[in-house]
Amino acid sequence: MKKVCIVLAMLLACHTLKAQTDTSSADAIMSSLSADDKHEDVIATFKATRLIFTQTTETVKKHNLNFLVTHRFGDIAGSEGGGSTLYGLDNSSDIFIGFEYGLTDNLDLQFGRSKFEQLIEAGFKYAVLHQKADDSMPFSLALAGKAGLKPYSVNTDVFDDYTNRLNYMAQAIIARKFSSSFSLLISPTFVRNNLPFPFINGNEKDYIALSAAARYKFTKRLGIVVDYAHPFSSFRNNSTNPKFYDPLGVGLEVETGGHVFTLNFSNAKAISEMNYLSDTESSWGKGQYRIGFTISRMFDLGPKNKNKKQSNY
Repeated sequence: MKKVCIVLAMLLACHTLKAQTDTSSADAIMSSLSADDKHEDVIATFKATRLIFTQTTETVKKHNLNFLVTHRFGDIAGSEGGGSTLYGLDNSSDIFIGFEYGLTDNLDLQFGRSKFEQLIEAGFKYAVLHQKADDSMPFSLALAGKAGLKPYSVNTDVFDDYTNRLNYMAQAIIARKFSSSFSLLISPTFVRNNLPFPFINGNEKDYIALSAAARYKFTKRLGIVVDYAHPFSSFRNNSTNPKFYDPLGVGLEVETGGHVFTLNFSNAKAISEMNYLSDTESSWGKGQYRIGFTISRMFDLGPKNKNKKQSNY
């Protein structure tokens, strides 16, 4: 797994350097803009508010409602996969249904429910900085926060106090659109489980993680996405029973106008950050990867501004 991650990191680094120096991509686009346009915000760094795991810097615009359905099936191969489960399609490791509503163009509220650990979560995302076409601001920055509750567990020995059911996540999302085709983000994340999850002696309540994700658009409506996360946790790094693995996903993103559809493969069973960062015990090397998809449908609930000007970048 480490070798795979190193190779992916090298590929992303090489592509980033190329995008920075290749005058035929971003520089050509910049030079084609008027002087006024160069001071505008760079738009559509990503096509969706989320990739495979990670949230992006994209926010839901004012009075818009984003409806999300995310599904992860069972193992394709390994001891729990194969033909007997139709390569995982008979099972579901997690299902997430969520809503994101734009209070302003830069602030949205989020609510969702996961099958995994029966987690109910509520949160927000706020776009603090926007990348500018003239590079006066070279990146975008968004802050996200969530609180989660596991209300339906019957394990009263574990949840002897109701506050033990609470989980929290705080995240900074830093992204840059290097060209019309290539975007990259990194996301430092803090996670707290009031009761360590999973419930194993030695596990920490608090830890930090770092995510990296990229999208490469090869046609107007199709793109490849890669998403990776590493929790900085001595417990997860050293545990052998169970053995933890870094979440890694690859996928195909399809934009169809009002919908953004992502078909992906990943070793993470869970969908919420508070779950997949805390407890990914599946290995690509053991065939414990699964098909997943996300459907994002945007609804405009407010008046349309037909005169709004957008950048071409």
